[in-house]
Amino acid sequence: LKALESSQGSKYFVPESCRSCALPIGAMDLTVRATPSSSTAFLAGQAPAPLPPSLRGVAPTRSGLLLPSAPEERLGAGSSSAGWASWAAAAGAAATGLACASTAQRRQGASTRLQPALAVAVMEQEQAIAADSEPRRSTPTPDLLLRVARGESCDRTPVWLMRQAGRYMKTFRKYSERYPFRQRSETPEIAVELSLQCWRRYGMDAVIFFSDILTPLPAMGIEFDIIRGRGPLVLGDLARMLEDRLTGPNAIREVMNSDDFLSSHSFIRETLQTLRKETEGNCTLLGFVGAPWTLAAYSVEGGSTKDAEKFRKWMYEKPAVVEEFLRRVTASIAEYAVFQVQSGAQCIQIFDSWAHCQTPDEWRKWAAPHVKTIAATLRARCPGVPIFYFANGGSSYLKLQAEELAGVVDVLSIDQKCRMSDAVKACEGSGLILQGNVDPFVLKFGSEVEIRDTVRRVIDEAGGPGKHIMNLGHGVMQGTPEENVLFLVEEAQIYV
Repeated sequence: LKALESSQGSKYFVPESCRSCALPIGAMDLTVRATPSSSTAFLAGQAPAPLPPSLRGVAPTRSGLLLPSAPEERLGAGSSSAGWASWAAAAGAAATGLACASTAQRRQGASTRLQPALAVAVMEQEQAIAADSEPRRSTPTPDLLLRVARGESCDRTPVWLMRQAGRYMKTFRKYSERYPFRQRSETPEIAVELSLQCWRRYGMDAVIFFSDILTPLPAMGIEFDIIRGRGPLVLGDLARMLEDRLTGPNAIREVMNSDDFLSSHSFIRETLQTLRKETEGNCTLLGFVGAPWTLAAYSVEGGSTKDAEKFRKWMYEKPAVVEEFLRRVTASIAEYAVFQVQSGAQCIQIFDSWAHCQTPDEWRKWAAPHVKTIAATLRARCPGVPIFYFANGGSSYLKLQAEELAGVVDVLSIDQKCRMSDAVKACEGSGLILQGNVDPFVLKFGSEVEIRDTVRRVIDEAGGPGKHIMNLGHGVMQGTPEENVLFLVEEAQIYV
């Protein structure tokens, strides 16, 4: 990266690693572009003619340049030369469209998706490798989750899992080890495949589309990336510049209408519309958004944090600045939720992933009012769509959640830090449907007997089959055995 930075604007810059992999550099016209908002430089490539077969030793990256990465792994033991030849041919045909979006486009939230021809070629290759060994389950009662979320009495418990589309699955890792997160989530063909893999394998009662809570931020003028091994990185130094970014030509924007997301996030519409066609009559399709406080804290902290100290400092020292920032985030996320429903989502879950950073009083003052605003917008614009809310680490103030959100949301998700029986008591009389709360560590390390026993215990404590929605207290952990997920899903669906 340092070499690229020093070469800003120069042409024909060729990394040594490209030569070592016999990449046909002569077929490409390379130009270095550097973005002022990041120290990362992006290479853009154009090929005047289809690239030769040696392209099969490289992989497309988010920047748009086809960079080499472990050619022997790319070719893969047992992969047919004919299959990779077709992959290379499709890649060559699509190469002229692989240039990275300009800085201006990135600031407007432009997608970094793969070109369709290349994406389809990649998926066909991956699916051909995996299809011969993947068992499949179907969802027993397609509309069960939707009915329970609406408060209907049912005789079975629906089940889905947070992070059910994740790296615990071998088929998922075939993509995550090759393509950066934003490329996967912003290329509809790949996002659809990653969303459906777990459902085809396990037959959950819902598919949740593959994306991230940070995805809508570029539409507001806040750029981010998700870096493998590090996690999210939000650009802009809002920890220091938050007040300045509320005014001026580079001010953080408020998305005023759901249709505005069509210009910056058309890939979300395409992904959800395709998924709705796949899941219609088979299971429920879930959309999701990040809660305003979590997104605002993420933006100011610049990435993962233990206690959101930088954002909480702003809360106490300049509360008016934080209120205005939260107002803009809330309005934008409400429109984003509506946009998802208009695109095909049947339910919306609001993830307050950093709720554990707040005290109960902070949550009541700074988080709950903005969740209510989003819910009110959804109720008015998308009547009948169930709304879920999950405050990670919020079981310490669960009764307060029930008091504030009764009649506001339909489903309250419970983390693993309390027993389901205690959650039922805390929410008694609220009318809220509960969701959760199996410990992800039980799923990862427990035996089949322990997993099935835990599922039955949680269902019983929730009031019996059909009285709540089975889920984890948090997401499926990386390294969880795939068969353990099957044990959980299967037990929830057969226990009556």
